Amino acid sequence: MRHRKKGRRLNRTWSHRKAMLRNMVTTFIDLEQIETTDAKAKEVRSLAERLVTVSKRGAEDLAARRQVLRVVRNKRVVAKLFNEIGPRYVDRPGGYTRIVKVANRRGDAAPLSILQFVTEPLVFKEKKPRFDEEPEEFPRDEKTEPEVVEKPSAEEAGEALEGEAGEEAAEEVAEQAKES
Repeated sequence: MRHRKKGRRLNRTWSHRKAMLRNMVTTFIDLEQIETTDAKAKEVRSLAERLVTVSKRGAEDLAARRQVLRVVRNKRVVAKLFNEIGPRYVDRPGGYTRIVKVANRRGDAAPLSILQFVTEPLVFKEKKPRFDEEPEEFPRDEKTEPEVVEKPSAEEAGEALEGEAGEEAAEEVAEQAKES
């Protein structure tokens, strides 16, 4: 069982994996796009998104800069992250990167992907108002809310019909009401 063992092992020791991911995320931040295997791209994406989130705190936050410097050892790349990339995504709540699948590699047929930063602005969908807030704008929808039909009482049925037929109908309605 792999309880509390997050992340992919990538067939490497932990020190090799840590060094490889540091190098890949440094290159990714520097070039803003890299091509690698699917598994490595997914691991680098999680690390890169965490670093971008930390960099959104601002260039003046020394603790944030030191936190990023623990992973990315190149000061020029950290400066780019804090001065260019972090401010670009200040209004975005997450999802700074995308993975685009590419063809398989020729040598070993490994599935390749391109990891890149998202450049399109974030567009939120309009929030639908709830029924209890504005009931006038939303007419009753027959598909979702069936209309409740009330049965007339025995007296109402008798009043609607006149004479002996009305009395008989009132008795029938009264019997049906007792049964249900």
